[in-house]
Amino acid sequence: MINTDMVAYYAKRASTYEEIYQRPERQDELLTLQVRVQELMEGHDVLELACGTGFWTEQIAASAKSVYATDINPEMIALANAKQLPAGKATFALADINTFQPERPFTACFLGFWWSHVGRQDQVRFIAQLREKLGKDILLVMIDNGYVEEQSTPIARTDAEGNTYQFRTLPNGERYEVMKNFPTDSGLRKKLAPITRELRILRLEYYWLLSCRIK
Repeated sequence: MINTDMVAYYAKRASTYEEIYQRPERQDELLTLQVRVQELMEGHDVLELACGTGFWTEQIAASAKSVYATDINPEMIALANAKQLPAGKATFALADINTFQPERPFTACFLGFWWSHVGRQDQVRFIAQLREKLGKDILLVMIDNGYVEEQSTPIARTDAEGNTYQFRTLPNGERYEVMKNFPTDSGLRKKLAPITRELRILRLEYYWLLSCRIK
């Protein structure tokens, strides 16, 4: 039986999630991304949504004024809280990315590996919700995966909206179907250019990074 509960999938992967950052062939690209994230986030009050284990929170905290990092999974938040981050820089909180309401202003928002889980039909609405919650002109930075033949998990199916899905198996044998989209640069620009400005994309082999300001 295939489970489609993505929240449950990531909760059960929490303890081994950062193994994806240990793959030797990806180290140079990860270093490039870490440096770029620190440059972009320097001096900002950052809201990080879907922070997972806090891997990118650590990079943000190195240069940001502050970072408020949220995730829906207590398993992820527990691991993130265990990281030794600069005193007073980072706060972790349990929150649903879709219903979270910020209680203080932020100047930047970071999304690590979340855009690929947003349905193509929901992406414009998602950005509109961020603008409503955070205000116009907010800096938005996103990182996500590129699809690499023979290395990425194969695409299992594509739905009527063009969203792609992968089958993923946990060590205990449980199988999950997870939405995972792999947009091209032109696809990202077509979707985001009308609702953002100063849009820039860094395309690497295994990852991409996008920065923009929401109109």
